Amino acid sequence: MEYWLSSPYKICSTWFLFITLDVVHGVNRGTNQNEVDKHLAMGGDFLARGQLQDALYHFNAAVEGDKNNYLTYFKRGTVYLALGKAKFAILDLNKVLELKPDFSGARNQRAHVLMKQGSLAEAIKDFTYLHQVEHNGDAYHNLIRAETLMSDIHLAESLVKEHQYSTAVDLLSSIIEACPWSSYLRELRSNCYVALNDPMSAILDLRSTTKLQSDNTDGYFKLSMLHYQLGQPYESLREVRDCLKLDPEHKDCFPHYKKVKKIDKFWNDIQDAINSQDYDTCVDSAQKILKTETKVPMVQWLGHAKLCKCYMEQGKTTESISSCNSALEINKDADVLCDRAEAHINFDMFDDAIRDYSEALEIHEDFQRAKEGIQKAQNLQKQSEKRDYYKILGVGRKASKKEIVKAYRKAAQQWHPDNFPEGPEKKKAEKKFIDIAAAKEVLTDPDKRKKFDLGEDPLDPESGNHQGPFNPFQQFHHFSSETPFTFKFHFN
Repeated sequence: MEYWLSSPYKICSTWFLFITLDVVHGVNRGTNQNEVDKHLAMGGDFLARGQLQDALYHFNAAVEGDKNNYLTYFKRGTVYLALGKAKFAILDLNKVLELKPDFSGARNQRAHVLMKQGSLAEAIKDFTYLHQVEHNGDAYHNLIRAETLMSDIHLAESLVKEHQYSTAVDLLSSIIEACPWSSYLRELRSNCYVALNDPMSAILDLRSTTKLQSDNTDGYFKLSMLHYQLGQPYESLREVRDCLKLDPEHKDCFPHYKKVKKIDKFWNDIQDAINSQDYDTCVDSAQKILKTETKVPMVQWLGHAKLCKCYMEQGKTTESISSCNSALEINKDADVLCDRAEAHINFDMFDDAIRDYSEALEIHEDFQRAKEGIQKAQNLQKQSEKRDYYKILGVGRKASKKEIVKAYRKAAQQWHPDNFPEGPEKKKAEKKFIDIAAAKEVLTDPDKRKKFDLGEDPLDPESGNHQGPFNPFQQFHHFSSETPFTFKFHFN
């Protein structure tokens, strides 16, 4: 937050005031005064150049050297404001006015800081003093403004109690423009956002409160819980750890930390398992999430969504669709819809797949996976009216090459034409055997299988991707080298 830019003093003008005050008021001389003057001069030089940390170092040294000099506190307080440390600035301004109560510049500065912090009762006291004692015209206008803000805060609190959250948010937003450093007002607006089901806005306000109030353990806990309820275990774990840094035994943060740490580990295990295609571990970790968290819907969604995907990758289509349904009941997600569409395709439910892909596009109109998925499902639907090599061999779409070769050998032995007498049955077997050989050729060739999975038949001359005439004798030769059968084709 740009505290300094909104303060009533700019760096250059304030430093000019310092010089003037040194001349007008003088400086109490002591045995260490030369050293103090040196630090004040160097601090002022760094301040004028905007090197605030260096300026603070020298003003700290000046304060240590002369703790009865109100100007050293005032100068340091100004640097604290420039650094956004209003809490420390107020302490220094309080000390200034304790040493010199008639220093109107410090009182005016303090009044403005107090108003920005939302400490309006204290700000009103300072503005009243400046108006009545110093006859400061601007102080009167600021006094009226502070009184109006105080009245508006009371109204906002009433609106919250009456559950008029939307109206309260509008009013609080207006107040916060004048009191941007008020942790209380931002937390109050955050509560309204939660009630309005706007967690992201609530998170932004709560994050501001943890910066405005460094020891705000309750703010960190609320942040952690909001992230958790959004199904964001990593972010939740980060915030609760910040809480525990301030209070390792915090009554709310510690038990939540133990749970969210487990969820975050399971979630990371799932990601690693998917990346390494270890779908058994993925399923196991997702089930652990559901077992650990039985109440928070979006955390449960994480488990259901990954079971949807990993069951589908395992070829467990029924379980996949069930998990997809559970996930989508909690949250309509485009990726989950596409995962369920893939599962539908495994069951040749092409209309259902197209419907899921279309719904995913309604959520994200430029979602490339859904666009490609619709095209794939439509091609497969057309293909299903022709030859389906998976059905011919009786294997699923996720079958491995080893499973495909095993199914091919079994089917080839079953439908070998030599097993049938001359006549219609033998001709039927011949056709079946050719289809079986074609299925093996396509499904054991990675490039051809990929094209078939996208809805194209690489052996169909009409597909535009035909790679030359299919030779069933080649397939038969490979088969016959491993079996005692002989086979002659009959074309009459």
